Amino acid sequence: MVQIEQLAARTPAVSVDELLKGFYPSPRFGQVSFASYRPDPKQPSQAHAVRELEGFAHGVGAGNGGGLFKKLFAKKDTSRAGIYLDGGFGVGKTHLLASLWHAAPGPKAFGTFVEYTNLVGALSFRKTVEALSHYKLVCIDEFELDDPGDTVLMSRLMRELADAGVKLAATSNTLPGSLGDGRFAAVDFQREIQVLADQFEVIRIDGEDFRHRGLPTPPSPLKNSELAAQMKAEFDGKTVAQDEFSTLINHLAGVHPSRYRQLIDGIDGVVWRNVETITEQAVALRFVVLADRLYDKDVPILASGVPFDQLFTDEMMHGGYTKKYYRAVSRLTALAREGQNHEPS
Repeated sequence: MVQIEQLAARTPAVSVDELLKGFYPSPRFGQVSFASYRPDPKQPSQAHAVRELEGFAHGVGAGNGGGLFKKLFAKKDTSRAGIYLDGGFGVGKTHLLASLWHAAPGPKAFGTFVEYTNLVGALSFRKTVEALSHYKLVCIDEFELDDPGDTVLMSRLMRELADAGVKLAATSNTLPGSLGDGRFAAVDFQREIQVLADQFEVIRIDGEDFRHRGLPTPPSPLKNSELAAQMKAEFDGKTVAQDEFSTLINHLAGVHPSRYRQLIDGIDGVVWRNVETITEQAVALRFVVLADRLYDKDVPILASGVPFDQLFTDEMMHGGYTKKYYRAVSRLTALAREGQNHEPS
């Protein structure tokens, strides 16, 4: 038997305390380590990155981290405030960032760029600084370089945390077509964080997108008539969220993205009927956040309608938020392969 629910029927309420407690690696990266990262022997920068991050982890908490007051009485820390992992899609940056988080002493925080901006929205900027300034390490995954307002906000937050002695680590993505074009997004990152740029060490990680090596296209969508049988075969004894795609899209407009993690709590798989191309930018950006949360929890997908490489319009895929949409397509494709073909995502 499959227990069927609907995401469109869920409206989770999340307290501020729950938001703060949620800043740790997702289950997908809950047990990773530097030892479990498999560097590509053809890409020596990957093994180099592991060595550099291991050294950085040893330095976390060794200086003046842990808050504004401790900084006044601690021995001056002459090491760099932060480290930035520079590379394209799927080269293992999140794996390495989570490995750093696991290896470093606490208190510490790990979250995506969007989750930190949501935290500021929930707490206020000043209270967020106050809460995080007592941490030894703050990891920011998928630093967004395409939203000027949020980028300035995060640059200011990072600057104040660095002044409090907190070590910082960040990643961001670049387009698959930009691989080999130099420093990926490092120049953009250093420009946007402005006065912090010289305090960050940039570590470049070359390589192919492991999610798309030899498998560049998503699986063909199922027919509506096939969904029920496939769902029973794949998710017997599990809890599945089954939604009409258009209904789900409309529902997301009424749920703040900071709650999407709780929206999919207890869900082992999702089934979407009649997936269609999203034509509105605001709707598409909300859906990108849902795709990230589904990927974090490794939730397989069965779907009918258009394939995921047609989920966003051509204009979106080549516009200002291109990086977000490429990431979403990459991750949804991986989850669809897992759901339909039993391929690890």
